[in-house]
This record gives sequence, C-alpha cells and structure tokens, in this order.
Amino acid sequence: MPSNETIASHRLFRCRMCGECCKGYGGTSVNADEIENISAYLGIPPERFIEDFCVFSGRQPVLAQGADGYCVFSENNGCRIHSVKPNMCRQWPFIPSILVDIDNWEIMADSCPGMRLGASAETIRRCVKKALATT
Repeated sequence: MPSNETIASHRLFRCRMCGECCKGYGGTSVNADEIENISAYLGIPPERFIEDFCVFSGRQPVLAQGADGYCVFSENNGCRIHSVKPNMCRQWPFIPSILVDIDNWEIMADSCPGMRLGASAETIRRCVKKALATT
C-alpha cells in the first residue's frame, strides 16, 4: 500500500484532523496483531478487548461504533489509541477498497475534506495508479 507521504506528495490528500474518517463507512477491521497491540496498550486481555470494543462482520472483528456513528476510540477529533491504531486507520484514505475504483475515491471524498484538494479525476487516477505500482 502506498504511504500517505507518497500520495500527499501528489496533492491528493492532507489530513484536516476533522475526525470524519473515524465515522462508520463499513467499519475498521482489526487483525490478531492489532488486537494484541491495542489490548496491551489498554492493559486488558485480548478476549476482553474483543468483547468490549469489537463487533463482527462475518468472522472478522471490527471496531465498534458509538451511538453517534464514530469509532468507540474517537475522542475530540482524535484517537484514544492513536499510537497503536489499526493499519486501516494509519493508511486512510489509501486503503484497497478506495484505491481500486475512482468512484469509491469520489464517494469517500464527499465526507473527507482532505481528499480532493482540487485534483481532477484524471490526476487522481494517474497518481493512484503510480502509487499502486510502487507497492
């Protein structure tokens, strides 16, 4: 996956610290290593982390959301587990489901103010294609 720096250098994204990426949109999946890291950070067993902070999408654990639709770790447009947050959060918005289709990029850009930055669809296609080729 391309780094945020790679894509940012093409002026496709700059984080605005708005917290919108922490809102729903299909959930944030967590793998076994991420569960271990977050559990250790919180000082709780992995089983309790899953029970208290995850829901399942099929067989895949995803971070739960509060009644407001934001991740349970979202706090004042920040993240309570920032130093150990899942890779999906670290890579936002450069995750496979968004990068594979320009339409997905445009849909997510409607809710993420840092994604467009005035780039044309052709520029987005070219930069994403180039970034994916380097991974």
